Amino acid sequence: MEYLPRVVDDELDLRLDAFGATLIVGPKWCGKTTTGEQKAKSILRMQDPDKREGYLATASTKPSLLLRGENPRLIDEWQVAPVLWDAVRTAVDQRQEEGLFILTGSTSVDNSKIMHSGTGRISRMKMYPMSLFESRESNGGISLKAMFSDPNLDIDGVTSALSIEELIFSACRGGWPAALRRKSDLAKLMIAKDYLNNICESDVSTVDGVQRNPVWTNMILRSYARNVSTLAKKTNIFKDVSSNADSMTAATMDSYLNALEKLFVIEDIDAWCPAIRSATTIRSGKKREFTDPSIAVAAMGLTPDYLQTDLRTFGFIFECLCIRDLKVYSQALGGKISYYHDRYDLEADAVLHLDDGRYALIEFKLGSREIEDGANHLLQLRQLIKKYNEKETQVPLREPDLLMVITGGEMAYTREDGVKIVPIGTLRD
Repeated sequence: MEYLPRVVDDELDLRLDAFGATLIVGPKWCGKTTTGEQKAKSILRMQDPDKREGYLATASTKPSLLLRGENPRLIDEWQVAPVLWDAVRTAVDQRQEEGLFILTGSTSVDNSKIMHSGTGRISRMKMYPMSLFESRESNGGISLKAMFSDPNLDIDGVTSALSIEELIFSACRGGWPAALRRKSDLAKLMIAKDYLNNICESDVSTVDGVQRNPVWTNMILRSYARNVSTLAKKTNIFKDVSSNADSMTAATMDSYLNALEKLFVIEDIDAWCPAIRSATTIRSGKKREFTDPSIAVAAMGLTPDYLQTDLRTFGFIFECLCIRDLKVYSQALGGKISYYHDRYDLEADAVLHLDDGRYALIEFKLGSREIEDGANHLLQLRQLIKKYNEKETQVPLREPDLLMVITGGEMAYTREDGVKIVPIGTLRD
């Protein structure tokens, strides 16, 4: 089976050179184990049903025995036996070598179950479902890194081969590597549906040992999906869900949401709140997002055929897809995604901050008719920052390094005002 290279491959190499162990975290089925296998020289599969009980017995008695093997040694789903974390940390301290272990896990682990954070010994690397470039649907004609490095980068005329129908299908199918291996379109679409069912029926309870109602989980995810890429308040989601689940309390829903965050199913976006407006003016709630757009599609029970007739709904799903891809492409640059929105409706759908201080203001517009509005929002926000800096000379706010409208269209170009119009089907890291 061919391995499709991932953007994090180079980052994993770097972390193995710098640390004794590297933990790869992210949602189930996103390819963590397969990526780790490309670097590993021996593998311990903690969920192997033929060996699981033996492994657990060994872990409770002498966990260091499970670490024996050629390095880097991959320990898949290490959280099955949390004691392995401290065993790995101790082995790294004793051997004082780099690249000894790769750990993978699909859930966050309660810190009370481990003795030490692993700081300086175990590096954490986040992994997402595949971006369009990794699934070979984006041609990668425009590099995000290159646009940041060169404000005058010529992107004019770079074209995407993705039609709107293909883009819709990609969002419905999701970035799950297993889906790409299926032959029929129906089989490819089944992966996200099965993922959703597993979350509701099993994972939401096994993540922390708290039994949860599969029907309630499905209702919460469906409400979240209906509010994807919006600033819907948690209280509104609770009203939506509790209308069909009378005995649910707000605290109970919070418990479900926390479990879904631990499973890397939902991943909300925080607000960017610079001091350019009154604190009461800037909206600071969270933007509701999934780690992959296909989860939202599956939760709402939608199909590619339906979304072709409802592009307004797909616009929100398209934003979720773009945010996923931006997280993947910017990871090596220390990328962090937020958004800006104030009560005057001045907005940037995404603010992408890099770890060196550079940042981009970004709007997502599915169709070409919306590009003008998106570009105007970005230009107005940049002007607001400039005006602020004219008054605040002591601690000025850095002006954006990149203004970009990401579209579902065909042609890339740079407007006369400097705003770059980039089809998602041309973007890469």
